[in-house]
Amino acid sequence: MWPLWPLAALLALSQALPFEQKGFWDFTLDDGLPMLNDEEASGADTTSGIPDLDSLPPTYSAMCPFGCHCHLRVVQCSDLGLKAVPKEISPDTTLLDLQNNDISEIRKDDFKGLQHLYALVLVNNKISKIHEKAFSPLRKLQKLYISKNHLVEIPPNLPSSLVELRIHDNRIRKVPKGVFSGLRNMNCIEMGGNPLENSGFEPGAFDGLKLNYLRISEAKLTGIPKDLPETLNELHLDHNKIQAIELEDLLRYSKLYRLGLGHNQIRMIENGSLSFLPTLRELHLDNNKLSRVPAGLPDLKLLQVVYLHTNNITEVGVNDFCPVGFGVKRAYYNGISLFGNPVPYWEVQPATFRCATDRLAIQFGNYKK
Repeated sequence: MWPLWPLAALLALSQALPFEQKGFWDFTLDDGLPMLNDEEASGADTTSGIPDLDSLPPTYSAMCPFGCHCHLRVVQCSDLGLKAVPKEISPDTTLLDLQNNDISEIRKDDFKGLQHLYALVLVNNKISKIHEKAFSPLRKLQKLYISKNHLVEIPPNLPSSLVELRIHDNRIRKVPKGVFSGLRNMNCIEMGGNPLENSGFEPGAFDGLKLNYLRISEAKLTGIPKDLPETLNELHLDHNKIQAIELEDLLRYSKLYRLGLGHNQIRMIENGSLSFLPTLRELHLDNNKLSRVPAGLPDLKLLQVVYLHTNNITEVGVNDFCPVGFGVKRAYYNGISLFGNPVPYWEVQPATFRCATDRLAIQFGNYKK
């Protein structure tokens, strides 16, 4: 069980970038190499009204569920084998931690009176049913973590105040139109690890959302989903079954900073596809079936990191990464990975990486069958 003092501190840390959350708040399943540290990409608002627990006086309410720990408006009831949401939760609670229990249902009045709740953690339970009005009292809820449960649908009537939804590792197969209606503040959705196919996204499913971060990794996608929010700065579609990137697939995502397509089955990236991503800084195409370096990389003036390791690339041309002439590229590469490809690295000309910060930024290696 977590000690209480880190919980208060970690609530403040939860305003960090979605892909960099640490410890208690890190419910992502990131693997591989770390992402760039770029605050612009997250769109995180550091003045979004997050409670400063250090400045709040301690509460001395006698209301604390049996077996739980309550301090500084934090109610921690994790790892208790609970079958239901406990009663007697103080109405001034800001963070409610119910992870790692055996809760199977969220009932209508489970959160009644918790109008000050900012973060609700329901990770790793057995939840398969949520009453349509269960979240109605949570008028200030910004973070809802309900991953690793048995949900077959996205809960209806989510609070309009919600900023971050983590619902990965459930059993969701469909994202209907209107399920995110009214969520104008939503910034981040993590929904990987669900058996979602491309046909599971109804047209208009993401209408009205202004997301910065979306992750649909470890699903059953065979292509980039259509009609995702145009506002996206980060899109992670790793560990799917995507086979090709066609010209129109990336047409509407001109604001992307990071694109994760690693661990797919991509053989072909149509010429011109990457030209729609003028602000791209990091591109993951590792662990695919590419036979050549994708065309268009030299034209991405801000691109700094490209992961191409573990593909079928057999040669690297002198102009595959860098533009011809000086002053064209505005940001030098600080990471290019090419190891695990059948390319004779001793034949690659040194000038190929003339727009990299230094040779340590290039990761080559012997190819092993």
